Amino acid sequence: MKIIKRDGHMVDYCPEKIEAAIMKANQEVEEEDQASSTQIKNIIKYIEKLGKKRMLVEDIQDIIEMKLMAIGKYQLAKKYITYRYTRELVRKSNTTDVSIKELIDGESDYWNTENSNKDAKVVTTQRDYLAGITSTDITRRFLLPEDIVKAHDEGIIHFHDADYFAQNALHNCDLINLEDMLQNGTNINGVMIEKPHRFLTAMTIATQLITAVNSSQYGGCTITLTHLAPFVRDSYQRYLEKYKERKFNKEECEKFAKEDLAKEITDGVQTFQYQINSMTTTNGQAPFLSVCMYLGETDEYKEELAMIIEEVLKQRIQGMKNEKGVYVTPAFPKLLYVLEEDNIHENSKYWYLTELAAECTAKRMVPDYISEKIMKQLKIDKNGDGQCYPCMGCRSFLTPYVDENGKPKYYGRFNQGVVTINLVDVALSSDKDMDLFWKILDERLELCHRALQIRHKRLSKATSDVAPILWQHGALARLKKGESIHDLLHNGYSTISLGYAGLYECVKFMTDHSHTDNGVGKEFGLEVMRKLNEACKKWKEAEAIDYSVYGTPIESTTYKFAKCLKERFGVIKGITDRDYITNSYHVPVFEEIDAFTKLKLESEFQALSPGGAISYIETPNLANNLEAVMEVIKFIYDNIMYAELNTKLDYCHECGYTGEILIDDNMEWYCPNCGNRDHDKMNVARRTCGYIGSNFWNKGRTQEIKERVMHIDNKDADDEADNKLKKDKKTKNGD
Repeated sequence: MKIIKRDGHMVDYCPEKIEAAIMKANQEVEEEDQASSTQIKNIIKYIEKLGKKRMLVEDIQDIIEMKLMAIGKYQLAKKYITYRYTRELVRKSNTTDVSIKELIDGESDYWNTENSNKDAKVVTTQRDYLAGITSTDITRRFLLPEDIVKAHDEGIIHFHDADYFAQNALHNCDLINLEDMLQNGTNINGVMIEKPHRFLTAMTIATQLITAVNSSQYGGCTITLTHLAPFVRDSYQRYLEKYKERKFNKEECEKFAKEDLAKEITDGVQTFQYQINSMTTTNGQAPFLSVCMYLGETDEYKEELAMIIEEVLKQRIQGMKNEKGVYVTPAFPKLLYVLEEDNIHENSKYWYLTELAAECTAKRMVPDYISEKIMKQLKIDKNGDGQCYPCMGCRSFLTPYVDENGKPKYYGRFNQGVVTINLVDVALSSDKDMDLFWKILDERLELCHRALQIRHKRLSKATSDVAPILWQHGALARLKKGESIHDLLHNGYSTISLGYAGLYECVKFMTDHSHTDNGVGKEFGLEVMRKLNEACKKWKEAEAIDYSVYGTPIESTTYKFAKCLKERFGVIKGITDRDYITNSYHVPVFEEIDAFTKLKLESEFQALSPGGAISYIETPNLANNLEAVMEVIKFIYDNIMYAELNTKLDYCHECGYTGEILIDDNMEWYCPNCGNRDHDKMNVARRTCGYIGSNFWNKGRTQEIKERVMHIDNKDADDEADNKLKKDKKTKNGD
């Protein structure tokens, strides 16, 4: 007989374990209440006579309790029940204890690679992880139903951020209303922050506000430089007045004021960049921040905004120095550059900014690009107007919203959280039966729905007091003390996300085609996406909650899902034979496809991910081929809402090599120049899931990074660089 344990694993039946458990309970009662060895053996014989091939361990324990009471051993049965309950607690606490020990000892690959922007050796990160382990334990044992926990453990769904769920006050990501806080004043830890009167002060305060906000949530946040532009004018006026008071003529006043202003903008941007990358939030890392650069957000301060954008791009091109004093690519902030009529054509007024953006992308992987043209086609508000606005953090987009005055509103809004469905598991569970596939998909979607409802209900218990910076002092609202945030969770003000992963593998298994085939595979993929959107629409109409389909950035979960699929279904060639599954709707990283075909194809799926998505292309080093970058940027403007270019420029501390640090067949990183394999002696930056990661990755994600194919051929530029190098050598040798 086989025994099915609580975690689903089967073990051989062992009567000695039953006898040992009853004997331990025997020791806790008086002699007259103890079961004799004969009575214990009779219970064991009864279990064996049932003739079961398989039994749940819980069923065996139920039988033992029933038989003990049947022979009048009530006290013993009571002790056995207590013993059983105690063992359950020990079993669960041991899981937590082991996790904590592995984290502290640095023995766990999981903790060391759980987040590519966190260093698990650092005490601030460990403190966050320790709290997360406790939160996850409480979430699993008390806050979630067993079937949702089981589905999460089996990789059928993923209940995101359980390590923060024990607190009912934490939401996912948002667009910070920096304008409200800077213009109207705010409060940090009981200290009043009044409106600044110059750009440098505004930039300093902004970093403090961002850190405070990011410490009161668990997801990414975004600000826009538009909210800082008015302070550039304030500074200019201060300098102008200074020189007027010194009796300089008008031309001199303006000349000197502009020179001083340029210096202040440089200092302000540098202060912002240094502080964002050197500050640590309560999450144990630098703020997960994106910065939007959108000229179309303002008419009045467009010139001032352009000055800030130019300086931000110049300083990011330069990079930041590592511990060796070498300029490398920083992870934060992520930059979002909006393409529009004023900057997309060679004769556009702000074309020079787009040229800077292209240079920055080629060298530092940012900015990412949002097409105002395409976004306004997709994001239509109830007034019938197309809207353009940044994502929250990495890729999460709000739904269009109009306030009580009929005006569109985006800054000050947020996302409540995410639950992701594993589409590969749906496909494999159906065994290619199409009718069964849709039935299982409906069941799994309802499971996700219940999990999302739990997220929503838990957050709805929060009041403004739990995070004053968010709810009372302008980051997201100006509620009164003690006021509930309940209304902000309904009627479109915030969103809640149905994530999805593995569309490629799902389509491939069900149709034997990739969803890139422009045929049966693609149509089935789009049909699946439409089904997800229909479910969200139905839930939204019933509950007045903005459910939205979200292309999940599964960083560590891609490995977890892959392992779970292998355990449940075995190794299936082309489906479960890797240590990762494909993110959201993306073309699989190993599929050969050119950049423009990929972006055009993915734009159709991106339109069906209104809650968030991003597309990318992999490129070689394009620092000497900016023309190629510009062509991609122009294509993005005309064809897809949101996309990025993934370039590679790493650094080896041992030999000073700058280029691409490689991955060998054992998934180990090494310098191709000197062979260095010490992670502490190399700077590696890769786009992981929208953000740039720099602290290395788990086995599954590392394999995914290794298998990425290039979508742009840089051969001409490489040849040009080689020829230049040869020419330089000849000149140096006097040839």
